[in-house]
Amino acid sequence: MPNVRQTREALGTRLRELRLDIGLNGKQFAESLHWLATKVSKIEHGKQTPTEDDIRAWAAATGTEDQVPSLLAQLRSLELAYAEWRRHLRSGTTARQQQIAAIEAETTVTRVFEPSTVPGLLQTSEYARSIITQSIRVHQIPDDLDAGVAARMARQDVLYQAGKGFHFILTEAVLRNRLCPVDALKGQIERLMVTTSLANVVLGVVPFTARLPKAPVHGFFLYDDRIVQVETFAAHLTLTQQEEIELYGKIFNLMHGAAVYGREAVALMTQVLHDLSAAEQ
Repeated sequence: MPNVRQTREALGTRLRELRLDIGLNGKQFAESLHWLATKVSKIEHGKQTPTEDDIRAWAAATGTEDQVPSLLAQLRSLELAYAEWRRHLRSGTTARQQQIAAIEAETTVTRVFEPSTVPGLLQTSEYARSIITQSIRVHQIPDDLDAGVAARMARQDVLYQAGKGFHFILTEAVLRNRLCPVDALKGQIERLMVTTSLANVVLGVVPFTARLPKAPVHGFFLYDDRIVQVETFAAHLTLTQQEEIELYGKIFNLMHGAAVYGREAVALMTQVLHDLSAAEQ
């Protein structure tokens, strides 16, 4: 997973290559900008984050003004890339749900890949209660469980808005992971089966028997072709670089090829329900 240091180093490497292309060493380049040599070194080695003015000055000095928009996008990606969950959730889980809802409201096509957990837009209230309880306990944030569940349920109104499309791909593990009581899990699977009948929702499941085209390391959310969001145990990543968006779009398409849909997906979910019931006996 990318983090602040790696993202900053990537930007520094790109800037260093621009400097090397004009044949100046670090000291000479710093003098041309009336900077301390240490500033150039720190930026290039990912020890210091450049400002937007620094980026523009760097591009002007290397004759690469045409790259300013891309460089600024990379800088903003760095600024957004890593937000600690404790800070993100410092006021509880409700605010986070509202932030996601705002993004979903301005998105036309939402694509979601999940290898372990039912996406929030498809969760039942019982399932959501178990997931949000885990977040509150693990991250030791304010307990706003009821409000957080209500906010997550309110987000689901977007599924029924005209002009919006949704494509979800889940692994079979999502259906079997015991993240809530068995009865709640069975109710959640039944909800997913109903979801397959919605005209603007496409739901695929990657069976355990499928040959995986890429290891399902983590889930992600693609909002149109402008934002990718990734959740880790420690952080929430917002990726905005075009290369990153294209990469996640490619991975989504690969998972699409491995998934089953329609009757096959419903049959798989029915089998999981049968297995859960058999395990209770």
